[in-house]
Amino acid sequence: MGTDTVRTDTADEAAGRRREQRGWYFYDWACSVYSTSVLTVFLGPYLTSVAESAADADGYVHPLGIPVRAGSFFAYSVSLSVILAIVIMPLAGAAADRTGRKKPLLAAAAYAGAAATTGMFFLDGDRYLLGGLLLVIANAAQSVAMMLYNSYLPQIAPPEERDAVSSRGWAFGYAAGSVVLVLNLVLFTAHDSFGVSESTAVRICLASAGLWWGAFTLIPLRRLRDRRAPQTRATAPGLRQLAATVRDMRRHPLTLGFLLAYLVYNDGIQTVISQASVYGSRELGLGQSTLIGAVLLVQVLAVAGALGMGRLARKYGAKRTILGSLVAWTLTLAAGYVLPAGAPVWFFVLAAGIGLVLGGSQALSRSLFSHLVPPGKEAEYFSAYEMSDRGMSWLGPLLFGLTYQLTGSYRDAIISLVAFFVLGFALLARVPVRQAITEAGNPAPERI
Repeated sequence: MGTDTVRTDTADEAAGRRREQRGWYFYDWACSVYSTSVLTVFLGPYLTSVAESAADADGYVHPLGIPVRAGSFFAYSVSLSVILAIVIMPLAGAAADRTGRKKPLLAAAAYAGAAATTGMFFLDGDRYLLGGLLLVIANAAQSVAMMLYNSYLPQIAPPEERDAVSSRGWAFGYAAGSVVLVLNLVLFTAHDSFGVSESTAVRICLASAGLWWGAFTLIPLRRLRDRRAPQTRATAPGLRQLAATVRDMRRHPLTLGFLLAYLVYNDGIQTVISQASVYGSRELGLGQSTLIGAVLLVQVLAVAGALGMGRLARKYGAKRTILGSLVAWTLTLAAGYVLPAGAPVWFFVLAAGIGLVLGGSQALSRSLFSHLVPPGKEAEYFSAYEMSDRGMSWLGPLLFGLTYQLTGSYRDAIISLVAFFVLGFALLARVPVRQAITEAGNPAPERI
């Protein structure tokens, strides 16, 4: 009878864990449309046009009396949102670990971002200040919410399941991004058939991403559970809390070693994503429709890439699979360097290569880091991880820009990014991951 009871309890625990995991996947499904449709495709050009309509004769707008070129307003707004997120994330992460109440914090961040994104429907005429404010709120909220979302991973998946669960989450996100981007592109390209102007079509696309984000966030909020942390600690103001987190991480140098490797190669990944359209338009002479189609292809193939690399990790371990993906990134950049101009077919082949390694390298990095986090400090440590993902990716664009400035060649600029993948490979290869997991106080999976 006792054995039957244990088996029933074990089965109930496994069923509850599966339910939480399915709910967890749906937050990626909910929020990824913001990154794809809003930040990557529509908002940059549209907010720039709104700022230009409000500019003076010299092309400047004057937020808070500060002269800013209209063409730079979007980039400055993104930078301001990153600074805000860097201040908030350590504070929110430490509070989540201290109280164990991640779900209310996740809800607050997610719905702040969803509301701000939905409010972009009212971004018309010369309301560039409204657009900048909504962008800062939405982007910072997205970073905070993703940090809290990622910190659930070590709590809802045992070590042997973590790579697969993380990969499915990324796959859900890329699938949602593909679906919504297709619908938005139909509205945008055929807006006359729907009886709306191009400007109105863009505002509908922006607002629909916010509504999607808010609606599907209900699923993880219903299924995820709060877990009270075993220890209680006071939290400090944002930057002081970040310093406290870094001091604590110094007691786990192998975890810091992985985070350094991730910071380097992820900088390369983020730069390739952000500069690929510039390379395609300026160096290869490709049109906007080709570039948008390539973005969509990346989204679709990233689903298969995330799931496929998750399966490879089960066989070869996450670390080896990530190292293999960095080799693939290097070969992809080498192929991009020799890509002929005016050949959209080959650009789509390049996009396919990026898509296949993009989702998997990100998903497995997240799951591998989750093994290196001391129990009870998941959100606090993932705040540092999220800042590496979003707030520290500036060296790549700087190197890309400097290389172009010195050589006048986008081909030289794109191949210069190989340095990030080579150095990231070398740094990651030196991290004894199994030892790092043990020193963090976690059980190591059979393959890592």
